[in-house]
Amino acid sequence: MRILVIILCLFFPLCVKGISASSYIVMDMDSGRVLEGKNIEKESLIASTTKILTAITAINYGDLNDVVKVNQDILKAYGSGIYIQVGEELLLDDLLYGLMLRSGNDAALAIASHVGGSVENFVYLMNEEATLIGMKNSHFLNPSGLEENDGTGNTSTVYDMAILTRYAMQNEHYRRITGTKDIVVKSNLKTYRWFNKNKLLLNYKYCTGGKTGYTQKAHRTLVTTASKDGMNLIVVTFNDGNDFSDHQELYDKYFENYERVKVLDKNDDYGDEYVLKNDFYLVKNDDDKVDTKVTKYKLDGAVNGSIVGKVEVILNDEIIGSRNLYYEKKSVSDNKSFLSKLWNFIMRW
Repeated sequence: MRILVIILCLFFPLCVKGISASSYIVMDMDSGRVLEGKNIEKESLIASTTKILTAITAINYGDLNDVVKVNQDILKAYGSGIYIQVGEELLLDDLLYGLMLRSGNDAALAIASHVGGSVENFVYLMNEEATLIGMKNSHFLNPSGLEENDGTGNTSTVYDMAILTRYAMQNEHYRRITGTKDIVVKSNLKTYRWFNKNKLLLNYKYCTGGKTGYTQKAHRTLVTTASKDGMNLIVVTFNDGNDFSDHQELYDKYFENYERVKVLDKNDDYGDEYVLKNDFYLVKNDDDKVDTKVTKYKLDGAVNGSIVGKVEVILNDEIIGSRNLYYEKKSVSDNKSFLSKLWNFIMRW
């Protein structure tokens, strides 16, 4: 029977394998549109993909130029590590490379202890950060992603992890670190060379970053990002033994069949004193129907910079996103006619 299946797949190109993940998602990074997914709200253990939140929390609350003196907290680390030692000194920025490229659990504890004052305080900041960015079905117990002694661990959904990645990728420092293939780092004691465990970053030219994860309970977890022709996508998979291939297959599918279009342009004219400050991009295919709806508020009491309306983007009869309209009062001279301006010029002479 297996031989028959193999023969059929060789001779019939439409015989394509399915995505083997128990949960997965493909998200447009620009608009947040979910392009495809399965069990996107199912809570699962997430292993070391946790470190995406660890990294962006450290970037937001720490100083990347700080010198971190490694303390006794790292002795609690096990599993993957960068093998730093107590008393060693490294820049926080360099520790973040060890965290993201090599998935160092010792790096996670050193970062958390330094930035938060204690690991416990840092974990509190992680959960606060998760709530602020809209991760509604996630909970974090530690900065590494390892399960606790009682078997509990950090949990999230593929949707929440895509939301987190979309947020993190807006930060230039995070993009720099997660997109690094290899780096040489020096501490006061050693010189390290770290290669990124994200094989997709090394073998797929459109990949721009991501984070791997594995524990025996969570199995393989993977978050990656990729960009082509201005299209920026996020793929997250949980419990996927074929994750790198699945990610590449999903990226190729959307890069080949979808395009990135500018739906709203900040230079569009919405009438006097109504200004759009941000463009809106969307990934779509030929079958998608895109409309916009403009809502203007009364200008009574408006001052420069006030929100005086919104433009909603409607995709296939559903609101996919929006941009605010702002009040921008034109100067008196801008409203004068050409003849009036000319007369004033002549009168000055």
